[in-house]
Amino acid sequence: MPNATYKQVCGGDTGHAETVIVEFDSSVVKYDSLLDLFWRLHDPTTLNQQGPDFGEQYRSVIFYFDEGQKEKAIQTKMAAQKEIKKPIVTEIIPKAPFYFAEDYHQQYVEKGGVASCHFRK
Repeated sequence: MPNATYKQVCGGDTGHAETVIVEFDSSVVKYDSLLDLFWRLHDPTTLNQQGPDFGEQYRSVIFYFDEGQKEKAIQTKMAAQKEIKKPIVTEIIPKAPFYFAEDYHQQYVEKGGVASCHFRK
């Protein structure tokens, strides 16, 4: 659903996932480093949940932009699975259209929002 509102996404039937898009300069930071942070900074074992938030929009997912990124994501998922006791449920799928959330969601943590889902137990 193009340009779905937050309320529509929370309804759980839009197919959207709450994500961030990370633009990076590969001469400064490697994709592998970003993947390492991805696996360490959230719980990739909870299906359709992050922290206190439930629903398909809170699924763990990596959107890749090319076959190289896909392969790296798969490799690091397999490596992470050796470290994490529960099965990893993270999807690794081709990029999809990205829609920015409403302004009140931008810089959420800086505005005083709680970042409770951004850690792995």
